[in-house]
Amino acid sequence: MHVHILGICGTFMGGIAALARAAGHRVTGSDQNVYPPMSDQLAALGIELIQGYDPDQLKLKPDVVVVGNVMSRGNPLVEALLESGIPYTSGPEWLARHILAGRWTLAVAGTHGKTTTSSILAWILEYAGLNPGFLIGGVPGNFNVTARDGGGKYFVVEADEYDTAFFDKRAKFVHYRPRTTILNNLEHDHADIYPDVASIQWQFHQLMRMVPRNGMVVANAGDANVMHVIDMGCWTPVERFSSGTQGDTAWYIAVEPGGDYSSFAIMEGERSMGEVRWSMVGRHNAENALAAVLAARHAGVEISKAIEALREFKGVRRRMEVRGVVDGITVYDDFAHHPTAIHTTIDGLRRRIGKARLIAVLEPRSNTMKLGSHQEAIAGSLAQADRVWLYQGPGVKWDVAASVATLGERARTVNDIGALVAEINDFATAGDHVLIMSNGGFDGVHGKLLARLRERSTG
Repeated sequence: MHVHILGICGTFMGGIAALARAAGHRVTGSDQNVYPPMSDQLAALGIELIQGYDPDQLKLKPDVVVVGNVMSRGNPLVEALLESGIPYTSGPEWLARHILAGRWTLAVAGTHGKTTTSSILAWILEYAGLNPGFLIGGVPGNFNVTARDGGGKYFVVEADEYDTAFFDKRAKFVHYRPRTTILNNLEHDHADIYPDVASIQWQFHQLMRMVPRNGMVVANAGDANVMHVIDMGCWTPVERFSSGTQGDTAWYIAVEPGGDYSSFAIMEGERSMGEVRWSMVGRHNAENALAAVLAARHAGVEISKAIEALREFKGVRRRMEVRGVVDGITVYDDFAHHPTAIHTTIDGLRRRIGKARLIAVLEPRSNTMKLGSHQEAIAGSLAQADRVWLYQGPGVKWDVAASVATLGERARTVNDIGALVAEINDFATAGDHVLIMSNGGFDGVHGKLLARLRERSTG
């Protein structure tokens, strides 16, 4: 089969391309921005890439066109596709029909932590010898690829609630029909398609309708929005977890007071099921780990084996990833872009570094951030940082500086990357930790800052 993919350089669609190629299909694709590293990864798989969306690419006569959700009506290629009669489908639907059918799907859903939790879960299953397939919206350090078919019956999928395609406005995850489902948390996000939390909960409710009675829902009992989804209707056994005691039967995390969560105990009621010691920090990551352990347990992995796997978990790229250290200044890259994720990421790093100076650098880049939906929560999410820089890009029309006015002189807003790098370079000293947060490339600011610091060091 010849599969042609529109929007192929996105993480999800690039993963679809890799899975289709591994299944023996001829794969081609196009995107508005074809550039490394995704272009290199796809080319290495023998996938032909086309720059842009010229309708002439339909002359390839593919058997099916897989349409990414970046495509919309009015695009010349989309209009030509609709007129051509060539079969087309969405990425989630293609995945469900050609990869997930007949397999035990473990879906990881929630506003925050999907990529990390999916990566942990896939690694636990791998460590247990189950050879899982997976499709993850990031690069797990234990695998160094975003997707693989695997040889076993299990498949881990990061279950995104964003809409499927221009012709299918349901959440992506409703296509996956999982047997095991994790609901990590639920907040208002994707404000470009969801007006409020209730509209997102309705989509999560559709997911609950598809989990079978012999399945399992692993749900965060400490999240009222998640529990409301369960109360809306759930026909599947529910395993509840939290970061604190939630009744005699709940699974929860026990940690030393003031601990950074690099070590914690997994508890069931009053009984400790084992001590985790790993390279990650932060309560959110401990919750991610506990959810993954419980999901793996449903697939038959003993908790003791899962804890062994956690000790060898290597993290995920762009999740508090150290990009470099120059003259004692550590520069991190993190995907945090929602106020809750920003807060938990900063809190985790603060617990690790203690009283060392923490410099937070934020690009409000997501569609929700650009709309200003979370502007009132930004200052609070950054409160534990010693100094803050925010970049007001051209797509952000609201007053970023005003949103962090309560931080006083600790916060600076700039609209030029060069100026941003220069100011941080002038301010940072040995022992500082510079945490750069964005859900995009941030114009390569990490590398530019490290290069500037090296120039300062050798100059």
